Amino acid sequence: MDLKQHIRHVPDFPKPGILFYDISTLLAHAGAWHEALDRLAAALAPYQPDLLVGIESRGFLVAAPLADRLGTGFVMIRKRGKLPGEVIRHAYDLEYGEDVIEIQAEAVQPGQRVVVLDDLLATGGTMAAAVTLLEKVGAEVAAIGCLIELTFLKGRERLRVPVHALLAYDN
Repeated sequence: MDLKQHIRHVPDFPKPGILFYDISTLLAHAGAWHEALDRLAAALAPYQPDLLVGIESRGFLVAAPLADRLGTGFVMIRKRGKLPGEVIRHAYDLEYGEDVIEIQAEAVQPGQRVVVLDDLLATGGTMAAAVTLLEKVGAEVAAIGCLIELTFLKGRERLRVPVHALLAYDN
């Protein structure tokens, strides 16, 4: 199955000049979504993760069902102020400013093997920040998985762990 047929391209969203790769059409097609999860599960199972970590918010859509398939737990990394209880945070630079991501303090135990998931890998800034945050809490980040990689933005080059993307767009 050609999964690219199930990704909608939305020009000028969220602002002019941006081409948005919309996974909602993939999620809405039961067969394509099932196939995407099967392929990601096969690629990530060899890393034997204890936990799958999803990055807010579309990363949750990928990580949660994969955690069920792989028999692992699921943990969320969220923007500042969205998680209850004690959190560990990590600030990172954006092109024009700074952002902060957080994880619950007890969500990952030192030494646990984790795989980080999101829907899309672009410049790699948020993914690299997530890896740093997870290492800060003692996780062993084994790999990264995503549905789409925008290879022309070279986000993979910012990451120190193996990256598995189902679909790649070169421009």
